[in-house]
Amino acid sequence: MSDRTFDSHACKPLDDLIGTVQNGLSEKGLPGGDIFASAIRDTLDRTIHLEDDGTTFVITGDIPAMWLRDSACQIRPYLAIAGEDPALQSMIEGLIRRQAACVLIDPYANAFNETANGNCWAHDKTDMKPELWERKYEIDSLCYALQLPYLYWKNTGITRQFDDTFLAAAKTILYVFRTEQDHENKSPYSFEREGSVFTDTLSRGGKGALVKSSTGLIWSGFRPSDDACVYGYLIPSNMFASVVLAGLSEIADVIYHDKTLAAEARSFSEEIRSAVTKYALLHTADSQDLFYAYEVDGYGQYFVADDANLPSLLAMPWFGYCAPDDPYYRNTRKVVLSDMNPYFYEGAQLRGIGSPHTPPRYVWHIALGMQGLTADDPEEKAEMLRRMALSDAGTGCMHEGVNVDDPSQFTRSWFSWANSVFCELAMDICGIRIRVTN
Repeated sequence: MSDRTFDSHACKPLDDLIGTVQNGLSEKGLPGGDIFASAIRDTLDRTIHLEDDGTTFVITGDIPAMWLRDSACQIRPYLAIAGEDPALQSMIEGLIRRQAACVLIDPYANAFNETANGNCWAHDKTDMKPELWERKYEIDSLCYALQLPYLYWKNTGITRQFDDTFLAAAKTILYVFRTEQDHENKSPYSFEREGSVFTDTLSRGGKGALVKSSTGLIWSGFRPSDDACVYGYLIPSNMFASVVLAGLSEIADVIYHDKTLAAEARSFSEEIRSAVTKYALLHTADSQDLFYAYEVDGYGQYFVADDANLPSLLAMPWFGYCAPDDPYYRNTRKVVLSDMNPYFYEGAQLRGIGSPHTPPRYVWHIALGMQGLTADDPEEKAEMLRRMALSDAGTGCMHEGVNVDDPSQFTRSWFSWANSVFCELAMDICGIRIRVTN
């Protein structure tokens, strides 16, 4: 375990970025400049652990563990300036190597310890190892381990991250995704948490709810919220898998010159996209407009919803599945930002998407930020930033869930992922955007 941290005040490109965003927000008459300056430094100064082996460990905030998902999202805003600063490059490349190593330790785990110390969220009935904080299998965890090195390449032109360890991790992810297309018959994975609420464990002795095999979709035990899926085919995570597999195909072709892997990843990506169209598109009750379900089982059952955590249906353009003006996306956006979504809440102070992971009538800052990032109307972007900045409860940072009637009531006083989404929205409003696809 290392006590070396990142010094944000030694990073001139970051100083320049802060000045640009603060000036940009001020010129537009928007709040949040001070929050941006604080939040963009906080992740670097307080969550980054620079390890002696050259890797980077990123805690999620008030929990001393590293989630593959959270850590990738936490450092995402820095991709915009990483090409200008060797220290940022070293930090990000260290995280990419650490994530690849984590995948090789256990591709079914979602969160990891800094050392093999045996610390864990709970003593679950699953194949735990001392390196694991939690072993909830979530498609998105593996997707982020593929997406981060791809985005780093596309935003900086750097390819050092594509080494033998990354390639081994990528092939492991491909194998797991193929296995989980037939979860019922081929998967070795099970998970049970005794004495917990039903959202924290899987049914059928840890196997999870029954899904139809041979659909082309990938099974997921849990959502990005770490809550159990109602139906095993989580659509936004399958969409995300399709995107990152297309990226892996490009990496295999251009970087590794492996035509076989490139063709396999491309074919897999297209297979998933086709399956999403076949199994997840629904008609609204009062029209013929098509929109995407949140979860399906392949037998005809579906769940209309969206959760604040990413990937979400709301976030489809953000992670590269479609353009913001895609008609299916626009229809889906209307659905999930309405009372058709059981996790959509509206109160005296806020309206937006929450999660069963937090109390009812709590909207997530992450969801407000994503609504802004995926909006094509500049005023909607600005309004989401205002809502976030004015619901910080005077803390100068973002939170997890916030009470729609009283923002002084919130969950998680230190949630670095939410800070990073706020920063990315502020940057987006000022014309600084992360390149997502080719």
